[in-house]
Amino acid sequence: MNRSVNLLISGLGLCCLPGCNTPKQTAVLEQPNVIYIFPDQYRNSAFGFWGQEGFKEQVNFKNDPVSTPNLDAFARESVVLTSAQSNCPLSSPHRGMLFTGMYANKSGVPLNCNSTRPISSLRQDAECVSDVFSKAGYDCAYFGKLHLDYPTPNDPERPGQYVEDRMPAWDAYTPAERRHGFNYWYSYGTFDEHKNPHYWDTNGKKHEPREWSPQHEADKVVAYLKNKDNVRDTSKPFFMMVSMNPPHSPYRSFDDCMEEDYNLYKDLSLDSLLVRPNADAAMKKAECTRYYFASVTGVDRAVGQILQTLKEMGLDKNTIVVFSSDHGETMCSQGIDDPKNTPYVESMNVPFMVRYPEKIAPRVDDLMISTPDVMPTLLGLCGLEESIPAEVQGRNFAPLFYNAEASVARPSGALYIQNMDGKKVDGQVVSYFPAARGFKTDRYTIALYIDRDTQKLKRALLFDDVNDPYQMNNLPLEENKEIVVQLCAQLGATLKEIEDPWYTEKILSDMITY
Repeated sequence: MNRSVNLLISGLGLCCLPGCNTPKQTAVLEQPNVIYIFPDQYRNSAFGFWGQEGFKEQVNFKNDPVSTPNLDAFARESVVLTSAQSNCPLSSPHRGMLFTGMYANKSGVPLNCNSTRPISSLRQDAECVSDVFSKAGYDCAYFGKLHLDYPTPNDPERPGQYVEDRMPAWDAYTPAERRHGFNYWYSYGTFDEHKNPHYWDTNGKKHEPREWSPQHEADKVVAYLKNKDNVRDTSKPFFMMVSMNPPHSPYRSFDDCMEEDYNLYKDLSLDSLLVRPNADAAMKKAECTRYYFASVTGVDRAVGQILQTLKEMGLDKNTIVVFSSDHGETMCSQGIDDPKNTPYVESMNVPFMVRYPEKIAPRVDDLMISTPDVMPTLLGLCGLEESIPAEVQGRNFAPLFYNAEASVARPSGALYIQNMDGKKVDGQVVSYFPAARGFKTDRYTIALYIDRDTQKLKRALLFDDVNDPYQMNNLPLEENKEIVVQLCAQLGATLKEIEDPWYTEKILSDMITY
């Protein structure tokens, strides 16, 4: 696989941002706007473009048979990564890493946030990506799902109560002092009724629009861009995060997607939809495939609306748009119902596309970016690398987006993390159990699972992802000792670097070199 392939070389403008090796065109460049769009549970194979010329040659998997015309066009204008990884492929831990540039043991968010887990909540003292953009003079806006706060009884309409009555509470209201520099707010914690969403606005007022959530959020983004009701300071560049919930579950009925999108898939057989050889069309979950793909198509339409508005307003040329996700979706692969929280490629490999017209040349690249790298890279793309907080553990790969041959060392692999609830006191989780750690390179994936009581190895996964791209053959560790030693050395070095609990407790030190 080529490291990068230019899809479009004509019309490339001259760049004067840091990290770009082309000559300067002007002494000063207008500060770019940034839109970071990340629907939940969107797997990297769920695009039409991966089956098209210029893309299909760069991957060793077959794309899902989905209709994504807007994102296909967007990909041809972007740097598209084949190997972006969600290191802890679960909603809250990913978001904690995304916001802070730190791994789950430092961000404050090792587990999915709910009211039984006070130990898992975005650190108030952390300087997040939005804090940095705000300090740099950006108007900062957040739309959609957050799922980063430990829910507390702080309902603006019902003081002293949670925002939902079920226990444990998962949904949460984020007060102004916890919004980390976002001055415009239209968000909620986590709530999975896709056609009956709700949001709290900047002033804490609750809205219940009774629309399919991605469409409603796209409409709100358009209103923000057009500055309806004077909601943003148009003298400033903007930094915007748009977190759509679909194609996250549930995906079972027309309550979860738009019927017009479902109709594209309703007459197709499950065997023709589940094209991966590791997917089992006989699983009960297989019936959800049509609804999941329908949600993907609906998200594509909502994103297209945002992109079209940028173009109509003349904002597209000076706006960096990133499309990604918090984790993937297994969808009957590996015979498991769990869509995420595993080292399988369907779970860890996420979309990552960056468009910056005339500044970044479109191409496909195999840069294995990790979640904590996203925050410093976003800042670097805007020339704010000097403002990256000292605590950040991720790396700034912005120069590689501007120039594939930039003198920046590429990562040798990506860490895999799985945490579980630890000790409980009076029904509250007071610690987390580091259940598994692993490492993925451009060739192999290894994952090691330990026993809760003994901390000894209880299960292992080892895949040759080049010769076995669908990870159907779990290689025995004892028959691949040289490979295991190399991978464990890389794993140990990374765990030591980030001060992970496996390093501090010397877990599996007989296998892992710390």
